[in-house]
Amino acid sequence: MEKLVFVLRRSDSDATDSWCESLRTTVAARLVDIGAAGVTVYVRDAAVQGALMRMVTLDPPIAAVVTIWVEQSYGPAATAAAEILGACATAAHGYLVTESVPLRLDDAVPTRTDGFGNLAFLRRPAELTPDEWLRRWQHEHTAVAIETQSTFGYTQNVVVRAITPDAPAIDAIVEEQFPAAALTDPMVWYDTRDAAEFQNRVRRMLDSVARIGADRDLDTVSVSRYPVLQPFSLRTHQHS
Repeated sequence: MEKLVFVLRRSDSDATDSWCESLRTTVAARLVDIGAAGVTVYVRDAAVQGALMRMVTLDPPIAAVVTIWVEQSYGPAATAAAEILGACATAAHGYLVTESVPLRLDDAVPTRTDGFGNLAFLRRPAELTPDEWLRRWQHEHTAVAIETQSTFGYTQNVVVRAITPDAPAIDAIVEEQFPAAALTDPMVWYDTRDAAEFQNRVRRMLDSVARIGADRDLDTVSVSRYPVLQPFSLRTHQHS
């Protein structure tokens, strides 16, 4: 199986709650019907509008992300998914990724995941080789992110290639899940109520982020997460 990440861009005024709902219901059902083996929908809906954290470089901005699992990235399901999602947004870009999951979520119940998702779209700095960048990110930064934040779900996706024309350059996509209170409270985000420890954790995180170039040329968006259909391998594992 291969994982595809589709990035949907749409102006804030057009990314309405009704549009978000259609993505996680009607559109998601169509993706299942064409043969997607796993579907997760992230939308910037009313539940996350008060988010403190948002960074935007793309115009129009990222309003939703849909991840799907298919048998082949060149196969008919991938092609059909690109057409379906392309009709839903001002621009829709698909990427084939390799997935690693330092903190796995329990998606046994297909409903909105607790808390909120924070998605980050990383671009490798020119001064770092791909190997050095991955080493710093996955070997060094992963532990810092988990130790300094209240994250309870953490997935790293390394982009292999774009699967749609004219897709903007993105080297990796991060899916994180935070407690609801972290949406507006930085101290909950950094999982401490102690002022000195808060400053220490912020400093550690910012230093680590700078080492992978994620302190610039970055898109982030807070979202509600809807696991519509789990990948077959996870369904088998959880019920074995």
